[in-house]
Amino acid sequence: MSTTRHENLYVEAGPGGVMTDEVGVVTGELDVVTEARPDGLAAVRVRYSEADEWYVMTGAPVPVPPEGGLAALHAEVLRRVRAGDAAEAPRRADP
Repeated sequence: MSTTRHENLYVEAGPGGVMTDEVGVVTGELDVVTEARPDGLAAVRVRYSEADEWYVMTGAPVPVPPEGGLAALHAEVLRRVRAGDAAEAPRRADP
């Protein structure tokens, strides 16, 4: 059975943070989740570490790539979060 959820806690967002649909940019230590949906897309959410409220990373949901699957997508999301600059979720032609 393949993994349908990847989560990393206490990820330090890079300068400029992560853009979310609900509250704009979030910065600092974040928890990051990438989760497969039944429609072939993946939800990408962030929250301030140990907070209760999750925010949608702008650009999500996104297609799960055929090569590397959800793990590759989550790795790219983490790379973007750590880079900051109002990071958004990767789009299909946006590696």
